[in-house]
Amino acid sequence: MIYTVTLNPSIDYIVHVDQLAIGDINRMKSDLKLPGGKGINVSRILKRIDTSSTALGFVGGFTGQFIEEWLKKEEIRTDFTAVTDDTRINIKLKAAEETEINGLGPDISQEEMSGLKQKLADVSANDVVILSGSKPASVPTGFYQTLIEIIRDKEATFVIDTTGEDLMDALSKKPLLVKPNNHELAELYNTTFNSIEDIFPYGRRLLKEGAQHALVSMAGDGALLFTENGIYQSNVLKRPVKNSVGAGDSMIAGFVGSFTKTQDPIEAFRWGVACGSATTFSDDLATKNFINELFPEVKVTKID
Repeated sequence: MIYTVTLNPSIDYIVHVDQLAIGDINRMKSDLKLPGGKGINVSRILKRIDTSSTALGFVGGFTGQFIEEWLKKEEIRTDFTAVTDDTRINIKLKAAEETEINGLGPDISQEEMSGLKQKLADVSANDVVILSGSKPASVPTGFYQTLIEIIRDKEATFVIDTTGEDLMDALSKKPLLVKPNNHELAELYNTTFNSIEDIFPYGRRLLKEGAQHALVSMAGDGALLFTENGIYQSNVLKRPVKNSVGAGDSMIAGFVGSFTKTQDPIEAFRWGVACGSATTFSDDLATKNFINELFPEVKVTKID
């Protein structure tokens, strides 16, 4: 079983306006409310590629109920931990430029944190747990590390998709996969990249410090996969770009969903690129049909 963990889920309220006038009344051209949160996005894409998962995390209030009901309609299994405070709402304002206003998230009590830990205590050696995204401000530093220790004690495998200290601290625990983008990787190691080749030593460093596989997404330059057998680059698929939300989560879903079936990182990389690209070219997360349409177009080349 694949489990996804979203500590700070949301309703993503997507608002389209022709132009944004600060300090004035703006009228929507269209709007859409969707369940948000990186792990939730992963579960939704896994469903589209015929891979089961269970979504874990903290949800509360009418907003949390919206998320649970939406995932139920998509036939995605959930086992969320109920919290007293409402799940947050994030505003994605799409005008000439995209602006985001993200909520703070609920206050999580010690009892509620213990409830999530208990759910993870039920994982087994054949399971993969995907830890994704930010923490609510009330969740202490090191909480991800606590969850990782629970997962490792059960001999399960984990993926971590976050940044900064939480990512660095997780590397020594040998995650199956990490997926920083090129900007996050540069920030992680306090450097800058002026070419794709500049990324190579730092992708290898992720492996040296413990990651089993590392994906580095590079927007218009495609993506890199770092493995113990070499470095691989994908081509860039061509369609109009519509959406930046959830593309990285979709890439993780494609990779993990394929890898758990085949144990082939190159094939998993192709699925990751297909899923991530399909979401980039969609208004919401990618559909199954669109992912399958793009998959044959994905080419992977060993470059080092």
